[in-house]
Amino acid sequence: MSGTYTSGATAAGMLQLHEGQKIMTIDSLSASMGLGLLIHKAIQLRDSGKTIDEVYQWIKDNRLKMNHWFTVDDLNYLQRGGRISAGAAWFGGILSIKPVMNMDDEGRLIPREKKIGRPKAIKRLFEKMEAMIVNPEEQEIFISHGDCMDEVQILIDMIRSKYQVKTIIPGYVGPVIGSHTGPGVIALFFMGEHR
Repeated sequence: MSGTYTSGATAAGMLQLHEGQKIMTIDSLSASMGLGLLIHKAIQLRDSGKTIDEVYQWIKDNRLKMNHWFTVDDLNYLQRGGRISAGAAWFGGILSIKPVMNMDDEGRLIPREKKIGRPKAIKRLFEKMEAMIVNPEEQEIFISHGDCMDEVQILIDMIRSKYQVKTIIPGYVGPVIGSHTGPGVIALFFMGEHR
């Protein structure tokens, strides 16, 4: 999604010229709170006594199990970012089409489905989680949003009505993601067998 990993790997290579330094870089193939959830898990592993090599290997082994499922409310932001045409944004807005998207194994955002109306799109995020989640009772689920906590609460209630997850942590999207998705984005992050 950006040149951040390449820049980090270059910097790590330069810093490791100094004796005693061990810096390991990894492309998370994630974004937003998907990356945040991987970091959260890495910190937990470190705090439990795992070595840097063990944490690194865990992230490599599990990064493609980090699910990112999201929907946006206003297609004009996707159009401005070049993800859809102006005609598709206009027509989709008229019909109240809400895309359901995810991150693929190469770290690209992929539109997967279209739903008519916001409630159906939010429900579809939950259904994707139902189909893909593993060991829900051990899961810490992250949800990011663009200033739409009332709708996030609907998604949280759906999850809690079926699963006894460890915790659900909602948070706001940052300005970079928000500029591409607009207000009303809702993204759900959890671990599955695959993406």
